[in-house]
Amino acid sequence: MRGVLQPALILGLSSLVAAVFRDEVGYTDFHHTLVGVPQVQTTFFHRPRREDKASLLYTLSDLGVIGAVNPTSGAIVWRQQVADTITNGGGFLRAPEYENWVAAAYGQRVQAWNAMNGRNLWQVDFAGEVKDLEIMELTESSRKDVLVLSQEGNVTVLRRLHGKLGTVVWEFRETGKDVPLQVSTDSVHIYLISLHGSSSSYNLKVTSLDTASGERVSDTSVGTKGDLQKPEDLIFVGANSAAPILAWKNPSQPKVHIHVLGTKGKQDIPLSPDTVSVHIHAPHLTQSQPHFLVHTRTETGNRAEVYHTDIKSGQITKAYELPQLRGLGAFSTSSDNANVYFTRIGGDEVLVVSSESPAVLARWAYKPEQGDDLVHSVSEVLKKPAGEGYAVRSATVTDSDNWVMIRNGEQDWVRPEGLSASVAAAWAEIPEEEKLAKVLEEEAETNPVSAYIHRLTRHLDDMKNLPDYLASIPTSLINSITGADTATSSEGVHPDSFGFNKIVVLATRRGRVSALYTGNKGEVIWSKDVFPQQGKTLDVKGIVTNSIDGTVTIQGAAGESATLKVLTGEVVSAQPAGAPIASTATIVESSGEWLLSFDSEGKPIEAISAAHAPKDIVVVRTADDTLKGLKFVSEGDVATATELWQLQQFASKKIVEIATRPAHDPVASIGRVLGDRRVNYKYLNPNTIVVAVLEESTKKLSVSLVDTVSGHVLQTQSYSGVDAGQPISCAITENWYTCSFFGEYTLSDGTNRVIKGSQIVVTDLYESPEANNRGPLGDTANFSSLNPVDSYVGVPLPWAVSQAWVLSQPVSKLAVTQTRQGVANRMLLAYLPESYAVTGLPRVLLDPRRPVGTNPTPADIEAEGLIKYTPSLEVDPTTELSHERQVLGVEGIIAAPAIVESTSLVVAYGVDIFGTRVAPSGVFDILGNGFDKITLILTVVALFGGVIFLSPMTRRKQINRIWEAPS
Repeated sequence: MRGVLQPALILGLSSLVAAVFRDEVGYTDFHHTLVGVPQVQTTFFHRPRREDKASLLYTLSDLGVIGAVNPTSGAIVWRQQVADTITNGGGFLRAPEYENWVAAAYGQRVQAWNAMNGRNLWQVDFAGEVKDLEIMELTESSRKDVLVLSQEGNVTVLRRLHGKLGTVVWEFRETGKDVPLQVSTDSVHIYLISLHGSSSSYNLKVTSLDTASGERVSDTSVGTKGDLQKPEDLIFVGANSAAPILAWKNPSQPKVHIHVLGTKGKQDIPLSPDTVSVHIHAPHLTQSQPHFLVHTRTETGNRAEVYHTDIKSGQITKAYELPQLRGLGAFSTSSDNANVYFTRIGGDEVLVVSSESPAVLARWAYKPEQGDDLVHSVSEVLKKPAGEGYAVRSATVTDSDNWVMIRNGEQDWVRPEGLSASVAAAWAEIPEEEKLAKVLEEEAETNPVSAYIHRLTRHLDDMKNLPDYLASIPTSLINSITGADTATSSEGVHPDSFGFNKIVVLATRRGRVSALYTGNKGEVIWSKDVFPQQGKTLDVKGIVTNSIDGTVTIQGAAGESATLKVLTGEVVSAQPAGAPIASTATIVESSGEWLLSFDSEGKPIEAISAAHAPKDIVVVRTADDTLKGLKFVSEGDVATATELWQLQQFASKKIVEIATRPAHDPVASIGRVLGDRRVNYKYLNPNTIVVAVLEESTKKLSVSLVDTVSGHVLQTQSYSGVDAGQPISCAITENWYTCSFFGEYTLSDGTNRVIKGSQIVVTDLYESPEANNRGPLGDTANFSSLNPVDSYVGVPLPWAVSQAWVLSQPVSKLAVTQTRQGVANRMLLAYLPESYAVTGLPRVLLDPRRPVGTNPTPADIEAEGLIKYTPSLEVDPTTELSHERQVLGVEGIIAAPAIVESTSLVVAYGVDIFGTRVAPSGVFDILGNGFDKITLILTVVALFGGVIFLSPMTRRKQINRIWEAPS
């Protein structure tokens, strides 16, 4: 019997843990595949193969993601995340002409990727940070190599790497206080540009090297001391002989200094006094003419001047200028052999000019989206055959962080890259539904006559929607039968009867706040730059939605905060940066939820009125990793915080993770029925958190369950050999908690061998080790964490049952599904950073009561669904909620219940945004897309027709039987 039940149970469980069915892909989930906001210096069109006419669009974004995009459709061809975490710009990406590879550098790592499919060709790590990376188009051999400039302590290192293999061809090292900046090349020399001098008083130093050997040829000082104060003052360095110039600007002088490499001296380009920024655009192909464009912006407009460089004499001359237009405007450069074209997008048009003369070669009208202005662009100009004119396509970045492709003045596609780099998210109900609930509550509080009149008036107002509702019935009926998707953008944001339509509010590290509508495949309903960062990173300390008034509040670490309308993005209130904020707590009141802010010492930032004093104990974390439990006591009209307890850490230890219960965490059953029909009663203390503390010197991780009312440590587990460089994540819900980490594991096969790997540990909590025993609390309805029970001395501690598994790959960002009543099983949600996938691990696989060394009895299988314990846990691809999709850089996972009990809504955010529906116990209260409604209806109609057809025959037969003579 046991041999039959266990395989059957496993087969049954496999149907429950299936992440998604084929017909649900793109219907129950959505995915915003993002790369981040493109950087102008690492974005370009590149033809990976000489015989192909088509180009791909490449970029290394501000998040450290390399992406190749189809310029026709905007679809991602391939992408790779080269930065370990979400970054704030930087990195290098270069492509050799007509070669099928691209080279990239970020931090200390240099890599080469196949330009067609994104496969890694080679990778090299150096001791210092890479300051520049360039391609040697002209070498003594036919191949093209890579130049890598690094700074290793006080040593400047320039290496030439083999383009195909990544091996070091030669290395140039120089010790000194010079600050290396960039590299440039021509057919004879390599130029190393550095800042020379003391802090805040630099000039430029150009070191000329031999291309074949890397030997020093000469050193040249450019400019005078004090010309540059910081590396950012260097505006432009040409990468090759097509742009053999250095350009820099002293902030105190209204002019740009230009130096032609290989010559002496400099020339000045005057600027208008109201200039706010200067950009230089030059060709990148070695065979292009040495022409460049100087683009200047003021507060109201922008203009440009084109210059020609005489390489022999080292002189630059002004060729022509383009008039000033309103707005930021965007210029870009493209080359076709020796020809150089400049594309200008600004005002109400797109125009193309040659670098030779100001004559307009092509012009198109252009109408940008309202409120959008261009920040930068890259272009590709194509000269049509037989003198038919020119065509141009430009990949532009707008000030709303959208990546837009403009082809001949028409918008081809838009990628909402502003959604990337999300660092905080929150669920919000659609305000209309909450508005109706509020109206009904107000009617209940008034006298019956007023309530009746108010309701009658409201129903009469609703009658105006009756014609539209009646007209929609046939379409809704047909869509219901055929299974068509009824959620379209034309219907707007609206609630549904199943609770699948919700709003997700996201905040990015750039300070942009956006709202997605889950009812229409993650449609962006609004996006606003609420906290402009200007190169910094927004550190979100708290985000909360108020379901009463339909708002969302976001609190930043610098003291900035804003409250916005969930449905429209309207800013209700905003507060600039002020006192630094270390942490926040969500306070729940009858009027809604709000954020309470604390400083680094755990003290409230602002005074709290007695009417709004938190009723529960608030736990705060101080700068020295001390946990404090605060109780707010009213004194007159003001509430003051009183410290109840402290939980301090030793100096060698630090808190690496704190897990709190979900805001919605219902418990459907207080006990667990065992195979012998006895009950293990769950330890259900809502005032508990999980604190993970790591001691790096001993590599020891301690996971503690802390009572937030008394500060008592209820349970502690310790693990050795934990790697602090790997993610540590915890989650808690109902009567169990879990933590994942990378550490040592001792095999229980008798050999006591110690292995290292990614582990996950799950702990169940019960009131007593004995079944049918409620422990010291007995049947007490209420208890206090501060006062011991009469028959028990001390704090009633839970009985813990723990078990660990070695995972086939690391997991992080743990979360738990949420359902409306808590009847459906919980599922552990996690991110797989090595597979770029979001997975759901069924609770039955992570059950600490799985028997060790023996098979479960048939009664245990029937009652608890137990399966035999195995120390290793393979992450099954069928449990991956994101299936074949790659979800990059997940920073967090949030879940919310739907109206139907079986389903939980899940959204993972980070570089990408991925949302889906999860049914941990199967979809038991809603029909799936695979249900054949048409066949059912035809069957019912056929049965009804059969009854109608056979009814006269049956009636006639009964009548004839009555008249028959008895036998």
